[in-house]
Amino acid sequence: MIINSAASKLKQQVTISLYWKCQLIGWSVAALYWGYTGYIQQGFNWALGIIQFITDITVYITITHLYRCFALKQGWQNLGLNKLLPRLIPTVIVLGVIYLFVTVSKVYFFRVWFQPGFSKSFTEFFDFYRDSIFVAGVRLMSIWLLAYHMYHYSKREIGIAKENARLAVITRDAQLNNLSAQLNPHFLFNSLNNIKALIIDDPKSARRAIDLLADLLRNSLYSGDKQMITIKEELELVKDYLELEKLRLEERLQYHIEAGDEFHDILISRLSIQTLVENAIKHGISQQKRGGLVNIQLVNEHDDLIISVSNPGWLKPIEESNGLGIKNLKERLDLQYKGGAYFAISEANDTVTAIIKIPLA
Repeated sequence: MIINSAASKLKQQVTISLYWKCQLIGWSVAALYWGYTGYIQQGFNWALGIIQFITDITVYITITHLYRCFALKQGWQNLGLNKLLPRLIPTVIVLGVIYLFVTVSKVYFFRVWFQPGFSKSFTEFFDFYRDSIFVAGVRLMSIWLLAYHMYHYSKREIGIAKENARLAVITRDAQLNNLSAQLNPHFLFNSLNNIKALIIDDPKSARRAIDLLADLLRNSLYSGDKQMITIKEELELVKDYLELEKLRLEERLQYHIEAGDEFHDILISRLSIQTLVENAIKHGISQQKRGGLVNIQLVNEHDDLIISVSNPGWLKPIEESNGLGIKNLKERLDLQYKGGAYFAISEANDTVTAIIKIPLA
């Protein structure tokens, strides 16, 4: 057990970072290519080829790693493209010159050591290979620098995007919490007004209304911190509210709820149906001498949940749009569904219908 634990710890310690993996793989591929070009020529020396392969990887990783240390110290990985590019152009030339001298020196001394009869001077050898090796060095260093800095640039941009998204979520949640804080007192205040109207005229109904209000308060306390609740929970709240209002309005208020069991577990914004029902009673039923029917219907239409609440009455655009409940509902739907939900109130044949459309996907 101790041996296994030590082995697992050792594996964790020896983990190679992405940077070093890319360094090793990139320069190994380049060294293999150079080795292959030497292999297909006559007189290939395996010992020299292996030494060249190892020294190529070691030397060029050292050069690029020293640049990385310099860039990190200068903070170049945090620069934007407009400030980074002017620094990279002279850097590529400097690295190309370093590549030139290191490569020519390495190849020259290997020729001297492994190739009998090699008699060229270093100056002659340098002049002969100078241009081609310098161009190759500039090309290789340009590729390495662009890959290295583009990785840091994209990583930084992704980080900024994630941070902006996180801040947007925090802001949205704060707005939703603020809207919920506005809605609860508004909802309970209306319920208390209903009880106040019953106390003198109908004490028995007032006692029943207090029981219903207790249930509403309990529901508010237990789910007050939730932004989304199931349709089943929302409809239970709506039924309690409708019964409370029916104690006040008596036969003037009739209601019908049509919602299949398949909708019960769907999450919706809390107090959304309740707000429409409250609006229908306040601006519709209570304004009619004979009262009327509040019809609540939930249907699935092309993978959208359509919630409609209709009542007898006439649409008063200014009054309807300025109510706290409706304003609050519109804002919550927009925030919760990021513009994917739809809300509208219309009038036809002396009937006002409020509709919420929510995507089910």
